[in-house]
This record gives sequence, C-alpha cells and structure tokens, in this order.
Amino acid sequence: MNRILVWIIAARPQFFTATIVPIALGAAVARYDTGYFDWGLFWMTLIGGIFIHAGLDFTNDYYDFKTGNDVANKTPTPFSGGSRVLPEGILKPRQVQLAGLICFAAGSAIGLYLNYICGGYMILLIGVVGVLIAYFYNADPLKIGYTRLSELSTGFGFGPLMVLGAYYVQARKLSWEAFFVSIPIAILIALVQFINQFPDYEADKAAHKNNTVVMAGKAKAVGYYRFFLISVYVIVLSGMALGIFPFAAVITFVTLPVAIKAIRVAGAHFDKIKELLPANALTIVIHLSFGILFVAAYLWGKK
Repeated sequence: MNRILVWIIAARPQFFTATIVPIALGAAVARYDTGYFDWGLFWMTLIGGIFIHAGLDFTNDYYDFKTGNDVANKTPTPFSGGSRVLPEGILKPRQVQLAGLICFAAGSAIGLYLNYICGGYMILLIGVVGVLIAYFYNADPLKIGYTRLSELSTGFGFGPLMVLGAYYVQARKLSWEAFFVSIPIAILIALVQFINQFPDYEADKAAHKNNTVVMAGKAKAVGYYRFFLISVYVIVLSGMALGIFPFAAVITFVTLPVAIKAIRVAGAHFDKIKELLPANALTIVIHLSFGILFVAAYLWGKK
C-alpha cells in the first residue's frame, strides 16, 4: 500500500468535520457579532485544530492498541474500531505514537502564534486544555475515554472549546452567545461518538473501557441517544424564542427528518452491528449538515 495513503488512513481525515464545523461556527458567530472576519486567521485556526485532531486520532490508535482494545475488536466498522493500521501490522506502534506527538507539536505552535497575535493568554489557555483532553483521552493516568466522562469530554472539546477559540481569534473577546451556540454542536459530536460505541461494545467491555454504552448497556443507552438528539432541536427553538439565536437558525430543522430516521434505526437495531450502520452514518450527516446550516444562519441572518 502507498505510504502516503497509509498515513492518511491512520489520520482518519473523514472525521475532521468534527473540527471544521465548530471552528467555522465560532468564526461565523464572531462575524455576526462584530462584522469582522479575517480569512488568514480563520485558516490558521482551522489548520491548528486539524493538527490537534490528528494527534488525538494517532494517540487513540496507539493507546487502544497497547490496551488490547483494538486487537480484541473483531467487528470493526467504517465508523468504529480505529484505523486498524496497528492491529493489521501496517504501521509500528512507535511510528503512530510519534506521529501523534508531532501533530500535537504542530498544532501547539500554531496556537502559540495565534495567542501572540491576539494578545493575552486566552488562546493559550484554550489550547492547553484542548491538547490535554486530546492526549489524555486514552493515555495514562487519566484515560478519559475509558470512563463515563468520555462523551462529555468529546462534546466539550469539539464544542465550546473550539467554538469559543475560533470566536476569540476573530473577535478578541468571549461571548455567551458563542457558548450557547456551541451546545447543540457539542451534543451532536458527542452523539457521533456515542452511537459509534455500540459496535465496539464487546471489545470495550473486555478492555474495561467503561464508557456510557458499556456501563448502561445498549438497551438503556439507545434511550439516551434518542433524548439528546431530540434535545438539540429543543435547544435551537429555545434559543430562537429567547433571542439568543437569529431566527435564521430555523433552517437547521431541515435536518430533523434525518434525525427521526436515525432514531428509528437506532431503536430498532441497537444490538445488531450491520443493521445499525445507517444510524452511525446518519448521525455524522446530521452533525455536518446541521453545522453547515447553523453557520449559514449566522452568515446570512440579521440581528
């Protein structure tokens, strides 16, 4: 296999939308609030975020291989089970670990430059928290991904942390609106991870990866999935009613039929790996399309 292709597979760029959406949203809200938008700073923020995300993916593969989690997973899917470059012997563990550290270093360097441009210490603080969450998601001694804080940390990192960081780079301040806007995105990306844990249930349980799906069981966990997916639309309605979100945010409801379909598939097939895959795919589609529409609402909506 081509060496470049191997590293692309290991980085899992198909999931970089988890970074692209919150950074684009944070920048869009800043433009909505201030009328200001710097494309150079936007691309720098996005590239830095993608480097940190890639570092997370590499280190996840490394530590899940070390604990035996990915080796024990006999039912990997396109959405779960890691990149498989280590269980299949395509790359060596040390190579993947080093790639993760290099990505963290590159993302941190960009973050330090953005902090210098923006002044103060806010970007530095956000960056440090983000890198620590990403690295210790699977690494000792915290191993956040092996606890019931797994989904919460994912939602926080790819929600408020990234939205507020991108907002601050553009606006040079923080805002409650940017925080509230990040909540639906945080829930959706946490649900992407959450539904992807269903196919990994047996392997995660064997490796003592005590995330919410393992601890609650699939039957109960699918109820959580349903509740939180519906809550996203309740939050948008509430935000519009309270004047926090622009009325244009109503366009996010275009994704509601997709969400209803995902809920039905998950409810019917939560214990069947192959039949559940459409729900896995639909959850990713909802996160991306909802995010794009939310960005559009802030780019073209009026105060």
